[in-house]
Amino acid sequence: MTDVAIGVDVGGTKALALIVARDGRVLGEVRAQTPHDHSDGAGAATAKVLTELIKELCDRQGVRSGDVPVGIGLPGMMRRDGRLAFAPNLQTASGADLGALLGQSLTSSIVFCENDANCAALAEHEWGAGRGIDDFVMVTLGTGIGGGVVADGKLVRGRSGFAGEIGHMVVVARGAACHCGGHGCWERYASGGGLHRLTREAAIAGRLPTLVTECGNAASVRAEDVTAAAARGLDEAVMLMKEVGWWLALGLANLAAILDCGHFVIGGGLSSASELVLPSAREYLVDLVEGYSARPAITVTSSMFGPRSGAMGAALVAFERHS
Repeated sequence: MTDVAIGVDVGGTKALALIVARDGRVLGEVRAQTPHDHSDGAGAATAKVLTELIKELCDRQGVRSGDVPVGIGLPGMMRRDGRLAFAPNLQTASGADLGALLGQSLTSSIVFCENDANCAALAEHEWGAGRGIDDFVMVTLGTGIGGGVVADGKLVRGRSGFAGEIGHMVVVARGAACHCGGHGCWERYASGGGLHRLTREAAIAGRLPTLVTECGNAASVRAEDVTAAAARGLDEAVMLMKEVGWWLALGLANLAAILDCGHFVIGGGLSSASELVLPSAREYLVDLVEGYSARPAITVTSSMFGPRSGAMGAALVAFERHS
């Protein structure tokens, strides 16, 4: 039985790799930009970057990469056999068997793939904000929105393994175009990528005059500028973050109506700005959820591990499937 495992969370923007002990302690961390190059075939560029990250962690820990179980959390529709069927935010890897590609490059037979938000849900259930809670929804706010549904203490995978693709609930009919090919998906309004889009539109519409002046022009205002300005109390930025909170609450209300879930754990890259979004989301839920006062209390909490949840959960997957 191995004492450590490696977990890698592959997002649309960056990949985070952790080496984790069995009790959840993080022993090492490396990260890199996620490639979007398909010239060598589906998933080849991604596999190359992940191989480099894993080998770097193993070298630091003084272990051979082929001896350490590896879990990979991938964004999108993961088939039960571990193949990435479709990834709107990582389309260069759609259809790839990244487990097999990494197994070849690492000369290892102990590489396991899972949906990234499912990994985050497993980590929070085992070690974090979902510990002791047998029914909750993990919502990861990154480039898109991922979801992991835990019911009766078990992860809900669905018929094909695709359960939890909550970011592609349609919240605006014929709304903003989404990378999945649809329109009006929730992730175009409440994710990190959604905040980028809303920031650009608000700047062009004249709703961020102070930030436009500070940044030089509307095209230069970034989502990071909005979160920083909101943190210092700039009203126009605070209002935009509250708008994101409303969109977040709308999706949570839909999930509450469908699943009767009373607990939501919010993670992913945008969770670092959760204090700017979650208070307003909780307030909006009161009016958006059907029969709110007739339900048991609904909790919306930040993940314990923030942007690390996915990678920690991927390590947990490696531990469990290798044992």
